[in-house]
Amino acid sequence: MTTSLIAPPTDADLDATFGPLYASIAEGAVARERDRELVHAPIALLKEAGFTALRVPQEHGGSGVTLRQFFRQLIALAAADSNIPQALRVHVNFVEDQRLANTPAGDDWLRAVADGTVVGNAITEPGAGSVGGYATTLTRDGGGYRLNGTKFYSTGSLYADAILVAADLDGERVGVLVNADAEGVARADDWNGFGQRLTASGTTVFTDVAVPADRLLGAGYGAPGATYATSYLQLVQLAGLAGIAQRATDDTIAWVRARTRTFSHAAADLQRHDPLVQQVIGRLSSAAWAAKQSVLAVADVLDETLADRRVHEDLVPEAELAAAHAQLAVIDLVLKATSDLFEVGGASIVDADLRLDRHWRNARTLAVHNPAIQKARAVGDLLLNGTDLPYAWNAGSRTEIAK
Repeated sequence: MTTSLIAPPTDADLDATFGPLYASIAEGAVARERDRELVHAPIALLKEAGFTALRVPQEHGGSGVTLRQFFRQLIALAAADSNIPQALRVHVNFVEDQRLANTPAGDDWLRAVADGTVVGNAITEPGAGSVGGYATTLTRDGGGYRLNGTKFYSTGSLYADAILVAADLDGERVGVLVNADAEGVARADDWNGFGQRLTASGTTVFTDVAVPADRLLGAGYGAPGATYATSYLQLVQLAGLAGIAQRATDDTIAWVRARTRTFSHAAADLQRHDPLVQQVIGRLSSAAWAAKQSVLAVADVLDETLADRRVHEDLVPEAELAAAHAQLAVIDLVLKATSDLFEVGGASIVDADLRLDRHWRNARTLAVHNPAIQKARAVGDLLLNGTDLPYAWNAGSRTEIAK
């Protein structure tokens, strides 16, 4: 007797499912930005619709989409509200890690994600970078552990059901998963950046938190050396930038279409007929298109790199270089576009109620992750001297997955 398999969703299927949801999320984006209203409600809707389990294999309750399909949806979500993909950045990487683990424990977590579990992070802490240890400690307590420490840049932790924490255990870096509502866990929305203000990237304090033995994820939580995750995590940020470029384009078009005033020295009576304004719109649209295609091109490489639920190690350098090239191209495109959009109008376009400045602020904030000047140097060193590209965890650390 044969078992029939459900065909994976197509892009059209995904658009039909999530498109109306993105439109609803976009409608409230300006008000949330103005009032610093965290995105609890949108993330709850996304969980219910299955967005957070898109990469979970179908046999474990997810959609089993390709990375190209997933990043296409992530760009569309970022166009609705760029805070949300960043808030889910560690969650989607955690899902990828469990897919690749291909173990009973990993499959259990995949099923939990399919049931709605969202994972946040508490990795970074003051004074701890890619070299050295953590002040946050995990100590043995009977058959389990106790966790103590303070983390900042805990992106997405306020939206999470479980938090991925990096800690020191007997002189070794380890990763553990802690229930977000466990006794002794305190989360604060004190992220003070001028952009991406709703990512819940604040402080998390752990005070004598009980951690069961089965929540220990292993030494270093990531092996030393080359890893797919550097390019993957960078691509989540680039998807955010591509989405910002699309929303900036859409918002600017809507603003120009509604205008009935122009300048005394303008080339047309209406701004939408002004060839100079039309050029600005054309450039914005081109930037959004190019950013999206760059992200999808890297996703194609990662699809090959992570095919069959395993890492094809020989393709990891190709994925890393592709993500690096995309980073250097996309950042410049989007930062310029989100500044140039103001050329279509006079003083009225900077009205604070429009919040059009949020596009540049959000893009600038995303762009400082893994600074482009460092990546450009590394690419040049590779091409000139054959020096391997740096990977975020090549010291056995996952510290770069946060800000």
